[in-house]
Amino acid sequence: MANSNIPTLAQHVAAVKQGKRRFENAFQGVARMILENEIEKVVVNARTTYDFKIFRQGRRHPVGMFDEINSFVAFVKDAAEGGSSKEMAFVLVGEPGNGKTFFVEYLCGRYREFIAREENRKYTFRFVGMDRLGSYGKIAQIESQTYEDPMILAMNLFDDPAENRRWLAEKGKFSDAEIEKLYADYRPLGACTSYIWNDIRNFSDGKMDEMLKFVEMMPVPLTESLGTLTGKYAAKDKITSSAVDLLGEESIQRLLHISDTHNPYRFDLRRGALARVAGGGIHFSDEIYKNKKDLVQVYLGVIQNRMIEMDGYRWPIDTLIIATSNNAEFNRFLAEKEEAPIVDRCRVCYVSHNTNYKMQRELTGYAIGSETKTTLTKEQLHQDPNLNYAASVSFILSRLPRSEKLTPIETMKLAAGEVAGEKSIKALSEVIDALNQEPDITRRFGQKGLGQRNLGRAVQLLGESSETNEGRCMFAYDIFGAVEKIILDYVSDANDRGKYLEDLKIAKELYRERIMTEMFNAYMDEPQAIRKDVMNYVNMIIGIDAENLGPDKMWKYKDPQTGQLRALKIDERFIRSVEERLGLKTEEQCETFRTSIRKIYGQKISVDPNYDFMDNLELVKAVTDVRLKSDIAGAGSLIGALANRTNEENQKLYDRMISTMLDKLGYCRTCAQKTIEYFCTQEDEA
Repeated sequence: MANSNIPTLAQHVAAVKQGKRRFENAFQGVARMILENEIEKVVVNARTTYDFKIFRQGRRHPVGMFDEINSFVAFVKDAAEGGSSKEMAFVLVGEPGNGKTFFVEYLCGRYREFIAREENRKYTFRFVGMDRLGSYGKIAQIESQTYEDPMILAMNLFDDPAENRRWLAEKGKFSDAEIEKLYADYRPLGACTSYIWNDIRNFSDGKMDEMLKFVEMMPVPLTESLGTLTGKYAAKDKITSSAVDLLGEESIQRLLHISDTHNPYRFDLRRGALARVAGGGIHFSDEIYKNKKDLVQVYLGVIQNRMIEMDGYRWPIDTLIIATSNNAEFNRFLAEKEEAPIVDRCRVCYVSHNTNYKMQRELTGYAIGSETKTTLTKEQLHQDPNLNYAASVSFILSRLPRSEKLTPIETMKLAAGEVAGEKSIKALSEVIDALNQEPDITRRFGQKGLGQRNLGRAVQLLGESSETNEGRCMFAYDIFGAVEKIILDYVSDANDRGKYLEDLKIAKELYRERIMTEMFNAYMDEPQAIRKDVMNYVNMIIGIDAENLGPDKMWKYKDPQTGQLRALKIDERFIRSVEERLGLKTEEQCETFRTSIRKIYGQKISVDPNYDFMDNLELVKAVTDVRLKSDIAGAGSLIGALANRTNEENQKLYDRMISTMLDKLGYCRTCAQKTIEYFCTQEDEA
């Protein structure tokens, strides 16, 4: 019989009334979890959207995926408010390796943490003392197989609905309006619970107080390995998977105890994946369309009716169903027209790859790994400070479709919210809108490209190479060779392969420009040297027309970053040299360029006082070239000085730059020497 220390059903109902315990379905729980957290407005690809902070917590969390997360939140919110979504499954479709499964598993992890908090705990009930009834053999305790909420039992205590309402008003002190609200989430008891409750009614002669002595409250177990509350059903091999894996089957052990052959408790629902998450959980079906036809059709009834059905018996379930599928499998499934009803019950969300190279740094960090790396001989392995950048741009460029309106570099910069010369974010928005009209999903923006798994493989190839192990350093330039090998080995389509190899060339050009900047910083013995010179150029073209500019060309201005007054000498020769490098020949061209820089300055500084124009690659390259050529006119050029170290002066310069790179710029001796070597070659110049 019920333990006197365990709360009774009446006490549970009273706790719900007082707000100490909750009665809500899976959709309401997930929606509350997401919307209780901070929400921020962000602009992505020229559109305002929302960033839900719950998805940005922890060491490894989803990066980007703004549109997809917004779609998911809208879907769950609609279902929580009783919309049509509650009869649908949410299906993420996209290329392999773009984070679909990672996103769902992350969501499940957050939900488990949310439910583990005392005020959010899910409760269910079990029947005790069943051996007294006679027809259950030695089975003494029976848990609700689908983890039904005690409030569902409270709404089904009597055959007469009016009596149930009276009992709730009396024991729970609920008002009529509150009872109506509870009944908005009413569902009948599952077949076996209802049958057992009827047996208890007959045994107790219908006396409710006696009947309730057979009922004990219990929290829904949160053990992840049991598959309760959040369960993943992976697409198994074609032959052995069956409806049993989802729904359960008849249990031989139970039949040995149960004498009544009509008793639905002879079915063991927990043998299937659905019953374990039926008490307000999340069912995750990985690669849903890879399953056998008959199994996908089992989902048909489950998704729409939220019901487990076997031999005419029915068990209502309360579950959020999320699935994933890759493009190829989904398209194959769509091609079979007779399968339309299942797709009709799915809210399909196409997941694109991440196309923001700044955000990609975090994903590349995941692939490289945060643990201290070692060589094969257990010596410490250094990471070139440019490795993450080189890998990130290589992969991002592969994911950006070609366009007549924008060059790949312009597309990449605009997608990261940066300035791309004269091109505005509106141009990118138009390109995205045009591409998103394509009926072939893989031709839409960001839908095709090298995924995260390929990035992981490239990092593995880099780590296993003899150069990396001998030099005890993951040198950035070597990643390009690894990516090329991945493209040749893993990309089967010839057109895609050709495009990715072209993208790799562009990535090398960008790397080359970054190295020019790094070399200048090393030469100047100052990590931020080029940044200062770029800002000097910007401030000079703003101050050149200033009224308070004296004959000595000194201009005083307030630094927006520090708020302090600063003096700057306007060097017109430096300004002209930079503009010549930019290919600006006439006065008009120079003035147009200066106006555009002033305009960007006005727009950006008001929002971000630390904005430094370092995303304007053309300007950075021009300033770098001017400074590199003018600063060492004696040696001809920095390249010449570093390449020819036969005289003492050049050797001293080389040693000084190496020591700056080691002490201030994060290089090790191997990558410092290799970077200077690369800088002295003419490779990958645009």
